[in-house]
Amino acid sequence: MDSASGGSDNSIKEAIPATASALLSAASQQGGGGGSESSPSPAPPSRYESQKRRDWNTFLQYLTNHKPPLTLARCSGAHVIEFLKYLDQFGKTKVHITDCPYFGHVNPPAPCACPLKQAWGSLDALIGRLRAAYEESGGRPESNPFGARAVRIYLKEVREGQAKARGIPYEKKKRKRPTVTTTAVGVNVSRTSTQPVDGGGGRGGIGGGDDSVGAKTGANVGSATAVAAATTNSV
Repeated sequence: MDSASGGSDNSIKEAIPATASALLSAASQQGGGGGSESSPSPAPPSRYESQKRRDWNTFLQYLTNHKPPLTLARCSGAHVIEFLKYLDQFGKTKVHITDCPYFGHVNPPAPCACPLKQAWGSLDALIGRLRAAYEESGGRPESNPFGARAVRIYLKEVREGQAKARGIPYEKKKRKRPTVTTTAVGVNVSRTSTQPVDGGGGRGGIGGGDDSVGAKTGANVGSATAVAAATTNSV
């Protein structure tokens, strides 16, 4: 019995180091795997970048479906305006026509049959994103069709037309100029004259100059007094 129990104890003692070494090796393997998994993942694109990508893909699909098909190199400002008019069918903004009784009303009291179009603000923001996407795709700024003069004129006409039809004026936001605050600092400078004990040096000269000025002042006062006395005697 003792030999059997001693043999089992020895086997347990031999099994413990083996189990511990196995656990250590497994932990090291997990740690190595965790290090590889902890590599930083790329940050997701912002909302603006995602929207810009969708708009760009939509415009490229529009060029592909165009009859005849258009390439990006042959795209001009006129094609961009056609694209903006094509998007009006998906608009959600009520734009009253001239003959509508609610033309120019901000809040119409009843529905009407006027068409729905893209709002001017949405089109303006869309052109800004497409203009940036065009240059990011390798296009030259000077040949950017989204920055063409015809596109700017069209957007201005849409803004003015919708402002009249909806009775909502679009006012251009004024940029606030930075205010410069000037702080005036007053400095009081007091001049203190001290007479040297020995009476020598440059300060003595300055003192002498003051004395001569005092002497001249006294002489002038004396002359004025003499003139006044002479005038009194003559009278």
